[in-house]
Amino acid sequence: MKRILYPECAAGLSGDMAVAALLDLGASEERLRGILGTIPLEEPVEIRISRVKKSGLDVCDFDVVLPEEIDPHDHDMEYLHGSGAAAVPHGGAKERGPKEIRRLYEASEMSAAAKETAGRILDILAAAEAKAHGVALEQVHFHEVGAADSVIDIAAFAVCYEEICERYGIKETVVTGLTEGCGTVRCRHGVLPVPVPAVVNIAEAYGLPLRLTKTEGELVTPTGAAIAAALSDGASLPETCRVVAAGLGAGKRDYPTAGFLRIMVLEA
Repeated sequence: MKRILYPECAAGLSGDMAVAALLDLGASEERLRGILGTIPLEEPVEIRISRVKKSGLDVCDFDVVLPEEIDPHDHDMEYLHGSGAAAVPHGGAKERGPKEIRRLYEASEMSAAAKETAGRILDILAAAEAKAHGVALEQVHFHEVGAADSVIDIAAFAVCYEEICERYGIKETVVTGLTEGCGTVRCRHGVLPVPVPAVVNIAEAYGLPLRLTKTEGELVTPTGAAIAAALSDGASLPETCRVVAAGLGAGKRDYPTAGFLRIMVLEA
């Protein structure tokens, strides 16, 4: 019988949510840490994997932590949503282009399949950002996406995705749509509308259905949208199926939603 991986994105999708859900499904933390440790980043990073409560449920949390002077976390929600008066200075996170990020992956001990998955996610992001900023692909330099936490998120997802697909015999991944919020969000370039342009560009290019809600905030990140686009081949869910396994991955921000991503292994 065919087995399907189904990310149920009712509360949005981001890179860290996807990694956490795959870890909750059984991807090896020890194996993941070992492989991520071979990516030759200049920045010191700490991988934190823990259990947290979301909507009263026990959920896995995946976090890449950098020193505060490099990557100040966005705990100030008023600032994040564009209503703060003062600008928060950007940290010292390194800006990288797609070619430089690919070299980091190639120099690591990621498998060929994981490198291919990470590269496809990266290509989708680069094309979306190039269109948003009106520049050629080779001129794209990521800020948020180029920071070490996003480089690690993409690699970690690719590593865990390969392991889960092998473990459960996954034949295809089905994404039925992405639930997004509204309002504005602040980034390196200023205040942007939600969905942010990169997410809109990815949804347009890959036919990803967006369910727009009245939740104030960004539920779908560009990395999350790129993951969905990289994995989905337009297939639909079967009318009936058996749930083989399920994993829950926590989001970092507190919105009036479930606050986690559920990824299920289904058997048609």
